[in-house]
Amino acid sequence: MRFCTSLAALVLLLASTPGTAGDMEAPPAVEGLQPTIAIIIDDMGANAYEGRRLIDMDQPLTLAFLPYRRHTTELATLAHRNHKEVMLHAPMDNTRSIGLGAGGLTVDMDKATLTQTLRQALHAIPHVQGVNNHMGSLLTQLSEPMSWVMEELHHYPLYFVDSRTIATTVAGRVAAEGNIPSLTRDVFLDHEQTEAFVHQQFQQLIRKARENGTAIAIGHPHTVTVDYLEKALPELDEQGISVATVSGIWAIRNGNRRMFAEGEKREIVTSVARSRGD
Repeated sequence: MRFCTSLAALVLLLASTPGTAGDMEAPPAVEGLQPTIAIIIDDMGANAYEGRRLIDMDQPLTLAFLPYRRHTTELATLAHRNHKEVMLHAPMDNTRSIGLGAGGLTVDMDKATLTQTLRQALHAIPHVQGVNNHMGSLLTQLSEPMSWVMEELHHYPLYFVDSRTIATTVAGRVAAEGNIPSLTRDVFLDHEQTEAFVHQQFQQLIRKARENGTAIAIGHPHTVTVDYLEKALPELDEQGISVATVSGIWAIRNGNRRMFAEGEKREIVTSVARSRGD
């Protein structure tokens, strides 16, 4: 097994057997550790072919699934078996009135409705370990609904990644106030779907990791992105770059302490499920 994969697996083990980073304030580098990146792939669940290609990669990617999509359950189950980390990619209200699809969280929801919608979406994703926002340029600016989101995540517990779809997001701050382990996206890989652009953004990700010790990118299951990652990720060993899951990055930034106590997640998830009659 390649060195970067082995190192990432060690970091993931330390994280899972138990911070917030933003665009403006970089996390501190960890002395003596290789620069490490995490890659989150959003919008999983609709495209089975590209989803399986990502799941089959050797590197420990983090895959964020939209709820109730045709292939979400199948691919999330397979991803977990293949040592990928699974997230809910929670649809959240945006400033452009773009439809959210099933499981969307909107600004006109009261607390009970938003909480129930989020809870059902979480239970629709097998092996979920964290959440990030799908769109959300409107909802993530509002402290009250984001505090409702974090209250629900605290019950399980789950981590939160702010996709940072707008500069004025308060999601990371609200997560920190609610004692939710949280991180922030550093680079978007593929909002222009050309190989040249994905390469440019990937190199920016590497630069940030070298400067700060770690960095997090978000991409999507576009063919151009998957093609690029298939070529680029195996070459990272020679560049002295490691790949980790989101939990692995959190562990690096937090002295390899546990994100959650062992047994905490199982006990709380069981109690939440019972409260829903599951």
